[in-house]
Amino acid sequence: MSGTSTSQRTYLSPAEVARILMVSPATIRLWASKGDLGAVSTPGGHRRFMRREVERFARDKNIQIQFPTDSVSRLLIVDDDVQVASYLSRLFARVDSKLECMVANNGYNAGRIVQSFQPNVVLLDLMMPGLNGFDVCEQIKSEPTTQAIRVIAMTGFYTDENVRRVLEAGAECCLAKPFDQDELLETIGVQRQQSARTRVK
Repeated sequence: MSGTSTSQRTYLSPAEVARILMVSPATIRLWASKGDLGAVSTPGGHRRFMRREVERFARDKNIQIQFPTDSVSRLLIVDDDVQVASYLSRLFARVDSKLECMVANNGYNAGRIVQSFQPNVVLLDLMMPGLNGFDVCEQIKSEPTTQAIRVIAMTGFYTDENVRRVLEAGAECCLAKPFDQDELLETIGVQRQQSARTRVK
């Protein structure tokens, strides 16, 4: 994880700009591809945005913005696939040893852990037996004590309808499984230090 807060760094990722402007990362990519929001590319081909360009864009669009200063320190993974949840937990522990990570293997446990653990981010699978990800997201976003928690959905059943439903429930975005590690870590706000790229099941 980067040791510099979003408010201090010159270059920001699409996920970070999406949070600042309160839109989806897909909207940021669309604005960038149209040339409305200027971006630069890293040597690895990732799009980055200068802070002053984000501020200019917000002024032009009359968008009130506030750069977040808190980093991701507590992450809750919610997935009924034990192997996937375990893999993700090990991945985040390897990337940043200071990141507290907990796992819930069903929606009912997720609700209980959210209240006690108070994560910054919930990485939430949509298709779970019993209490599914849509319901979990709605519960998190309907409670005053948890509604500020970022919810990032993930699913192996990536359809327009599922994406629409979870975004309406309050999720920040929805990632399709399998997803690239860099995409996952960038969306959450964790900087991967390894150079290798693999696919998550």
